[in-house]
Amino acid sequence: MTVQRSYMAKAGQVEKSWHVVDASDEVLGRLASDIAVILMGKHRPEYTPHVDCGDFVIVTNADKVAMTGRKMEVRHYTWYTGYPGLRLESYGDRHERKPEDLIYHAVRRMLPKNKLATQMLKKLKIYAGPEHPHSAQNPQPLKRTSKKVS
Repeated sequence: MTVQRSYMAKAGQVEKSWHVVDASDEVLGRLASDIAVILMGKHRPEYTPHVDCGDFVIVTNADKVAMTGRKMEVRHYTWYTGYPGLRLESYGDRHERKPEDLIYHAVRRMLPKNKLATQMLKKLKIYAGPEHPHSAQNPQPLKRTSKKVS
C-alpha cells in the first residue's frame, strides 16, 4: 500500500523569481489582489502557509493606476498623528502626492496579518514611472487574467 505525503516547503529550498507588472490603466483592487497572490506564493504548487514561498514583484507606472467610479474623490485615508483629531486625505490627493502608496497599502491589506507579511512586502518594488533598476534580475511579465479599465 502506497502512502501519499504532503510536501512542506522549507525556507531555503524555495527559488524566487522576478515578475514585472505595468499598472497603467489597471483597476487598483484587481491589480493588488493579483500581486498579493504572487507575493504569498499561492500561485505555486509547493505553497506552504508558514514559509515565504512568494516571488518578487516590480510594479511600474504606478502613477497611471485607475479606480472605478468616484472612489478617487469619495474614499479617504485616515490616520492618527498623536494630537487630537484625525487626518484625512482623499485617494485622489494621495495619488497626486505619492502614487506608490495606493498600490502599497492595497497590497499590504491583502496579505496575512502576521510576521511573514513584512517579509512579503519587502519583495514588492513599486515605481511611479516606466523605469526600474532591476533589469539585472531578468524579470518576466506577469500573466494576469483581470481586465483593464476601458
